[in-house]
Amino acid sequence: MLILSKILLGPLLLLQGRRLRKTALRLPEASGPRSGVEIPASYFSASAATAPLRVLVVGDSSAAGVGVEHQEQALAQPLARQLATRSGRPVAWQLVAQSGVNSLEALDLLTRHEIGPATVLVVALGVNDVTSQMSARRYVANLRRLSEHLMAQAGVEHIIFSGLPPMHLLPLAPQPLRWYLGRCARKLGALRAWIGRDPALRYCSLQWALPHDMALDRFHPGPGQYAQWAVMCAEIVETGFLRHQPVTESV
Repeated sequence: MLILSKILLGPLLLLQGRRLRKTALRLPEASGPRSGVEIPASYFSASAATAPLRVLVVGDSSAAGVGVEHQEQALAQPLARQLATRSGRPVAWQLVAQSGVNSLEALDLLTRHEIGPATVLVVALGVNDVTSQMSARRYVANLRRLSEHLMAQAGVEHIIFSGLPPMHLLPLAPQPLRWYLGRCARKLGALRAWIGRDPALRYCSLQWALPHDMALDRFHPGPGQYAQWAVMCAEIVETGFLRHQPVTESV
């Protein structure tokens, strides 16, 4: 069905895609540091030293915070702050993200950064895989390679994959391009089958994100959506990964 639609609607979809790239409002990535440490207030009164939780966020423009002004309003730093509050331990965080990258290009992006150790990885990739017409099989294969690379290089033990936003509701795209992008995004849902087979992997759905809460470009998350995203990821880490993990620093 999707292939037939692409054949029949191809010229119109191509025209709408080109027009969209020309007219779309281009917002900058959020300013501010891309690494840091969040320390909970309760930490200084703790009776025992606790090992910091190390979090790495990798992704595209949404991970980079396009749609808000500062990293304090984006995903990585608020997630670290949430985790510090919930766990009562320091959280060291690092962000490696760039606007426009898809799952294949993210692998190259990682080679151009010094990656610190990390226990938890949060991945935000997929929208550019849709727009670049990446197949579902290659998309999952690329994310598998990315995961294996960071497990080996950074010591990642737990991974959260963020799902795609509801692209079929994307206000920036006209019809039928909006419908077509939504159908393509649904195909990348094959990611969930892989995630479900591995207890070290979790999925964070973004299908709740509604158009009226988006940024000014009508494409990226707005401040409220970033805040909700950070809370949801923190809840997954807290309940799925940290409940039975020892936190006392070894001597």
